[in-house]
Amino acid sequence: MSLRKQGANRGATTAFLISTPESGVDSISITYALLDPIMTVARPVVAFVTAFVAGLSENLFSYNKEGREIIPDLRCPVDGCCDGVNCDPEQHSRHHTFYEKLRAGFGYAFKDLWNDIAAWFLFGLLLAGIITVLIPDDVFSRYLGSGLPAMLLMLAVGIPLYICATASTPIAAALILKGVSPGAALVFLLAGPATNLASLTVLVGTLGKRATAIYLSSIAVCSVIFGLLVDQIYGYWGVSAQAIVGQASEVVPLWLQWAGALVVVVLSIKPIYSLLSARLKSLSKKIPGPPDAVTTQPKMESLSPPSSCGPT
Repeated sequence: MSLRKQGANRGATTAFLISTPESGVDSISITYALLDPIMTVARPVVAFVTAFVAGLSENLFSYNKEGREIIPDLRCPVDGCCDGVNCDPEQHSRHHTFYEKLRAGFGYAFKDLWNDIAAWFLFGLLLAGIITVLIPDDVFSRYLGSGLPAMLLMLAVGIPLYICATASTPIAAALILKGVSPGAALVFLLAGPATNLASLTVLVGTLGKRATAIYLSSIAVCSVIFGLLVDQIYGYWGVSAQAIVGQASEVVPLWLQWAGALVVVVLSIKPIYSLLSARLKSLSKKIPGPPDAVTTQPKMESLSPPSSCGPT
């Protein structure tokens, strides 16, 4: 929403909201690791096309004539030492060494980025494990399988669900293993991260009802169309999505898999602990404590000795 406040039109803002979750390095990497190469390519490509269609539709049917001056963000990307206004950006870009820039990049990759997605990723793995263990193998293939009904159901589940692109990937892998078609899984991967009830409420207040309707319609129509197309691609090439899900791990040595799992666990300790601490603090503030015990002591009368002013 900061893009909108800085002057970006509705189309650019809508395209950014759709393409960003699906085209991140984290979502593409996890898609390759947990799904297959076809889905790894299809997911960002479909997201880009959907973002373009949604953005173009926003500009055509919900154009805002009130122009705003775009305020560029010139802050230092390394350590924020300069706001880019009181110093020359070109001069500023040369006062950080290559080592400082490299260290800032690794700090973002292994600290800031993982802190944002660690909890959601572990939640997605947990939910995927529950689906794999508790749901019989023939439930989805018998009642859903492939085709338009399965995709409409994935659309109905994904739109109100609050889930990020990282957490949705293992869930999609579990659904494919249980018999859901890759096209229906792609619909869930597109609709889930891009829409939820909370974000739609914000969109209505920021972009308006018509723009939000165009946003939802573009995601729904494009995801279903490309879901049907992806199913045709798998069928044309004779590829079984169930057979190749997660096969990328076979090219990685076993010791490297365990080392990577250990690194993920170690990196996840701090963000999970911080998240749980923050939630516990917020809950403790909401729960009223016991009322303070008010002890009322009886008022003691003065016990001064009687006056000995009697007659002498």
